[in-house]
Amino acid sequence: MTFVPPRPRAALALAILLSLAGCAFAPPKLQHPALRDDVPLAGLSVPTRAGWPASDWWRGYGDPQLDELMATALSQSPDLMQAQGRVHTAEQSVKLAAAQAGLSINGNAQVSRQRMSEHGLIPPQLLGFTWYNQADLGLQFEYDFDWWGKKRAAIESALDQAHAAEAQRSAAALTIQNSVADTYFGWLADEARLALARQSLAVQQRMLAIAELRVRQGVDMPDTVQEARSRVVAVEQAQTALESSAQIRKVALAALLGVAPAQLPALTPRPLPATSGALPADAKLDLIARRPDIAASRWQVEAALKQTDVARAQFFPDFSITALAGLSSTNQGTPALFGGGSPGNLGNVFSAGSRVFGLTPALHLPIFEGGRLKAAYGISRAQLDDAVAQYNAAVFHATREVASQALAAEQLATSRQQQQQQVGTDERLVASAQARLRRGVRDAREGLAAQAQLLQQQDQAIALHAQALTTDLALIKALGGGYRMPADTASTTPPSPISPSETSSSKNTSRSPRP
Repeated sequence: MTFVPPRPRAALALAILLSLAGCAFAPPKLQHPALRDDVPLAGLSVPTRAGWPASDWWRGYGDPQLDELMATALSQSPDLMQAQGRVHTAEQSVKLAAAQAGLSINGNAQVSRQRMSEHGLIPPQLLGFTWYNQADLGLQFEYDFDWWGKKRAAIESALDQAHAAEAQRSAAALTIQNSVADTYFGWLADEARLALARQSLAVQQRMLAIAELRVRQGVDMPDTVQEARSRVVAVEQAQTALESSAQIRKVALAALLGVAPAQLPALTPRPLPATSGALPADAKLDLIARRPDIAASRWQVEAALKQTDVARAQFFPDFSITALAGLSSTNQGTPALFGGGSPGNLGNVFSAGSRVFGLTPALHLPIFEGGRLKAAYGISRAQLDDAVAQYNAAVFHATREVASQALAAEQLATSRQQQQQQVGTDERLVASAQARLRRGVRDAREGLAAQAQLLQQQDQAIALHAQALTTDLALIKALGGGYRMPADTASTTPPSPISPSETSSSKNTSRSPRP
């Protein structure tokens, strides 16, 4: 029975029918998931500030030493370099996805010498030779028509992943900036408290000397000397602890900067800066646009949505064209390349008769895949749901972080105010005791005791000041630390991952994402 190939029109009609049959099983295209555009800060009554943190927010503290530390950290921090490496990897993934979507051209050049089997389909006796040479030179062109947007969606997904990596780099930079400032201010607080500890030690040593003199003169009991000596030891222990803490903070600073402790810039103790501890008036509506972690989560949602488009496009037929142009020649002799004596036998490969051409249209129809396409699409849907859940979690985490830091800053402001009142009271007590000492009404012990109490209250005030600075830094971080979504990006589209606080220039990988 002779097989009669179908006519071209019949073959085309069959291909169209099979394509429509495959499209009937494709899942519907997903709409963009609903993402909230504000944070639930209702009911939070805290002071407001004039604006949001600037991209170089640390300069607001007016400390040149901190500016120098920040510059070093942003240029040498190992953590920031690691985040930058992830950005480069994502950018190369974009290039790879784009390269796979274009025209593919491959060259081929080969020369081979083969021996024919004497027991094969065509015995060498019929051909008159056993060995032959094969030479091929050619170019192969291949183009896959992206009718259903599969490769375009793959490129956009890779681009969204690159944007997410850039936003994560901004988040990493903000974390490093926050850690550097917090560690530096902690060192300043240790140095200030250490200066008070030295003054307190001098006061306690004077009180010990007075106690020893009074015991020798038989005025007081010997226990007063032991009590005074115990207070001296306690102050010495506190001084040692503060010295150790200051050294540890300098080591931590060096680690954050990626340098050895000996390579740290010379640091000079200076007063702690003032704090604000207030929220912008539009924090509820604008916070999402200013948090790099939320921006990264939003880009992850976009990337996952594009992956569902890629998985959905797998249900549709693919059409590609492959073209071949080249030269091919088979000769009997032994070329000089293989040590033979007939180098001219391969010369025919460059003759006009050796030309070969080919054109191969191909249609791929996913008729039966054993559930593989549905499973792949289900995985992409699950990954999209996970990305949306992570975005919602990032929003509520930001809400909790902003609210807790704002309330903590407000409570610390009240505590610091009360502490300053206590310090003022102790200062007046010291002045009264010194006045009575000058008039000869009381001895030096009353003034020294009042001075020791004042130093203790001042130490607590510095500790509260340092705690307020830590909270202020945490609030700046919670507010995004200068990260900003471009003004031309709508609230329903993902934010741009470029942060004003970045030290490196942005790559040409940005696009305007679709809602």
